[in-house]
Amino acid sequence: MQYLQGLPHFLGYLIGALVLLVAFMYCYSRITPHHEWTLIREGNAAAATAYAGSIVGFTLPLYSAMANSISFIDFILWGIIAFGVQLATFFGLKMVLKNQGESLSLHITEGHMAYGILVGSVSIAVGLINAASMTW
Repeated sequence: MQYLQGLPHFLGYLIGALVLLVAFMYCYSRITPHHEWTLIREGNAAAATAYAGSIVGFTLPLYSAMANSISFIDFILWGIIAFGVQLATFFGLKMVLKNQGESLSLHITEGHMAYGILVGSVSIAVGLINAASMTW
């Protein structure tokens, strides 16, 4: 039975990460002006690409927080920080495009893949930088 002595820690981190991931997915889809799940059900690839990129962009630093944390609480706190960074990334990108006379949510709603790819790529890039920042 000594082989499984780490099982409670494994389960705690796994469940904690899944709760943070589900919370992020829910909050992100509720906070963004467009409705990801509705658009995805309608076959909108731009919405799916942007949403998938944000999920990966959040999961990368979540992984880093899990791998580098000194305790479960430390992991949860860094996960919450990653959560905030990813939400700020969307709103920062939205603000930059708004200043250019563009409406990010409108383009995603209309299925413009270039915008979906842009949001997804920026989300992943920021997620990677965020993850690397947690490895000090």
